[in-house]
Amino acid sequence: MSQETRFVQDIADQEDDFSRWYTDVVLKAELADYSPVRGCMVIRPYGFALWENMRDALDSRIKATGHVNAYFPLFIPESLLKKEAEHVEGFNPEVAWVTAAGDEDLEERLAIRPTSEVMILTMYSKWVQSWRDLPLLINQWANVVRWEKRTHMFLRTTEFLWQEGHTAHRTEQEAQEEVLRMLEVYRDFVETELAIPLVLGRKSESEKFAGAQATYTIEAMMGDGRALQAGTSHGFGQHFAEAFNISFLDMDGERRNAWTTSWGMTTRLIGALIMTHGDASGLILPPRVAPHQVVVIPIFRKDDEEERVREAINEITQRLAGQVRLHVDWSEHTPGWKFNEWELRGVPIRLEIGPRDVAAGQATVVRRDTREKQAVPLGELATRLPALLDDIQHALFERALAFRESRTHQISSIDELAAQIEQERGFFWAVWCGSAACETAVKTRTGATLRCLPLEGGDGVGPCLVCGQSGGKTAIFARAY
Repeated sequence: MSQETRFVQDIADQEDDFSRWYTDVVLKAELADYSPVRGCMVIRPYGFALWENMRDALDSRIKATGHVNAYFPLFIPESLLKKEAEHVEGFNPEVAWVTAAGDEDLEERLAIRPTSEVMILTMYSKWVQSWRDLPLLINQWANVVRWEKRTHMFLRTTEFLWQEGHTAHRTEQEAQEEVLRMLEVYRDFVETELAIPLVLGRKSESEKFAGAQATYTIEAMMGDGRALQAGTSHGFGQHFAEAFNISFLDMDGERRNAWTTSWGMTTRLIGALIMTHGDASGLILPPRVAPHQVVVIPIFRKDDEEERVREAINEITQRLAGQVRLHVDWSEHTPGWKFNEWELRGVPIRLEIGPRDVAAGQATVVRRDTREKQAVPLGELATRLPALLDDIQHALFERALAFRESRTHQISSIDELAAQIEQERGFFWAVWCGSAACETAVKTRTGATLRCLPLEGGDGVGPCLVCGQSGGKTAIFARAY
């Protein structure tokens, strides 16, 4: 058995057990670990560094659109939460409550925020008095708690990290533009930084966010053909503004209710990253968000060899400063162990340098995605490595896109969907009449949910896949996380 085979033998085979493979990778790559608290995980330093890179890339995009960050309380009084009945009903099974402090019972229960609409919009009712106060564009980076019955690290945990944007607008048109603007921000972030191709669409009435007038989504396909909702943007109309009295004196002297929106992304994107790009050896991280873009592996046996290798690596480190995020592994492990360790952790480029490389004035450069090796002169590393990282980023997106296209099918009936989805999971495009009964029938028979009504592609021509009625809309069905 080879050293590499021995190293990865404890990682489940993707084809045999994709779920176990995913968990094995999360644990062995030290992204996260189980905690003593039911359903909660500890995000380890390597995983948190990945999240920080993702967070910073998204945060800069959010701020570029005119939004600002703030912070709101973790606790929400029960009376406040109940002001919007539909919203409360949608979250009620998942809400965790604080009922006592020390030895005393609280006069009113406090919810640990499952989301912050009611808290933030309560404050907006104080801050918005005139049309001149609008639009109000605020984002929050925070943790939330939803008491999930079944948890899976990063994908669905009792506590998770996210950003939640909440905005208030003067007109319906401005609010709708905001909803779609942030959906596009999400698309750009996920496709550009994470190299994950997306389908943008609108959720059905049964799948939309509790209390929303309309929910828009970005849907991604994972490596097992399942769908993952990667982010959402919601238009609330004037529904929440009426419940929380967010009204303003308009420029014509009339008092009107504001139009509100919200939008969010969570740490489940780390799960999306793993399941989209990972392979039998572990992670493959897109260079733009990888904690380390290049790992340097010193190779030597004797003290004099170590001295020459160390001098060369110090020179390389100085040349690459500010060009790439670089880590040198000076640990006591063997080079072979290090190769496999950093493959597992998904570092995009491995740079090997030993005495022969030093003598030849070069380094061996290995791509994580293809394992292609090439000798690169030391003097060219500062220009060649950034270009190679860009190529890897592009290649990962194209590979994920090709996989999605190979698993996307046009179907015409529920019988066809039921037969195909048992053979191979994927995205199934079909015409849907719009009725909840037909949507439920698909879910009951096939286990697939209506992921979205795509904003692009598909013209809705043909009969509904369930009832045969014409004049429907194109919808995407899939089994999902």
